[in-house]
Amino acid sequence: MIIIPARVASNRFPRKILANIGGVPMVIATANRVKDIDKVVIATDSQEVIDVAKDYGYEAVMTSPSHKSGTDRVNEVAVKLNLKDDEIIVNVQADEPFIEPEIIQKVIDRLSLAKKNNEDIFMVSCYKIVSDNEANDPNHVKVITDHKGNAIYFSRSKIPYDREKYDNYFGHLGIYGFTKKTLTQFCSLPNAPLEDIEKLEQLRAIYYGKKIAMIEVKSKSFGIDTKEDLKKALTLLT
Repeated sequence: MIIIPARVASNRFPRKILANIGGVPMVIATANRVKDIDKVVIATDSQEVIDVAKDYGYEAVMTSPSHKSGTDRVNEVAVKLNLKDDEIIVNVQADEPFIEPEIIQKVIDRLSLAKKNNEDIFMVSCYKIVSDNEANDPNHVKVITDHKGNAIYFSRSKIPYDREKYDNYFGHLGIYGFTKKTLTQFCSLPNAPLEDIEKLEQLRAIYYGKKIAMIEVKSKSFGIDTKEDLKKALTLLT
């Protein structure tokens, strides 16, 4: 199942998930991109989003307004839908209206392989190679990995630090694959100091020693975090 957390409030860009993308609200544009992969459910704290989802034929579930992260919101929906512990759940951020469906499938395939081989993998996410200029933008999250492709750290800062010329930065895409069991475990962990400092929920898993398997993908997608990002998105559509 694909669950899209959709919170209307946003410090950098309020109500961005309802901004017009190609004639539809952003959250619907995102749902439309991934609907052929698996069932899509929208997790929200807004009746307005519930109504919008219904207008476009999507199921939406009301969640608590007090959640600190999108993954906590996704977990509430998974519980309400009574999903089984081994069910694969992909958390796709509502501000990724250009995400390629094949990337979602790769996350599902990697998690399925981990289950089959009984790997010690807590969750799966992905990254793409980004330019030095993109790596300088704190709105574009970076990740570094170990030799097995598992995440070592995520940051809004440019990592690794380039004492010498370096042009192989990993830009994180806001896609997370869990099983229902590991999703519940993630949300039962206390908030981590690193998570609160960087405002990156995935650092909760890193802080508590959980393995995040990373997949390198090719993608033109980018999260829309600011009004400038929206302008860029609209330019791509013209």
